[in-house]
Amino acid sequence: MDDIFIISTGGTFNKIYNKISGKLEVDSSNKALEKIEKKWFTTLNYTSLINKDSLDFTNKDREELANYIKNLDYSKIIVIHGTDTIDLSAKEVASLNLNKAVVFTGAMVPFSISKLEATANFALAYGYLLNATSGVYIALNGVVDRFDRVIKNREKGKFERK
Repeated sequence: MDDIFIISTGGTFNKIYNKISGKLEVDSSNKALEKIEKKWFTTLNYTSLINKDSLDFTNKDREELANYIKNLDYSKIIVIHGTDTIDLSAKEVASLNLNKAVVFTGAMVPFSISKLEATANFALAYGYLLNATSGVYIALNGVVDRFDRVIKNREKGKFERK
């Protein structure tokens, strides 16, 4: 598992309930990835970057993410990202035409509340990335395809192919 690098940017995947404020907040400590790592009996390579709800992402954040990916010494990368603007960040990374395979994933239900969707989406991204060719992809809700072929259907509450 040394050949895949994971960048956690925040989003619902990483949200935890704050008992004091009564709100869900992005957790930058990577507890979700630590738990997946432990259950998979493996070591994952990862870092946190940006740590925001994707609705709060700016163009500067997207550029920071894209440049970080560009400068990584890995050719296979998973980006855990909020689902609301995942397509915009994927498009920014794709605009660099890197010779890397980058799979964006996330969750619509926080890992801390229900591990199933977040883990399934992460496993989908990870499995796809093992054999992926260069390009930028989105992997959510059982769908994996190029970033410009996957959309969030807000009426149905799921991702699907265009």
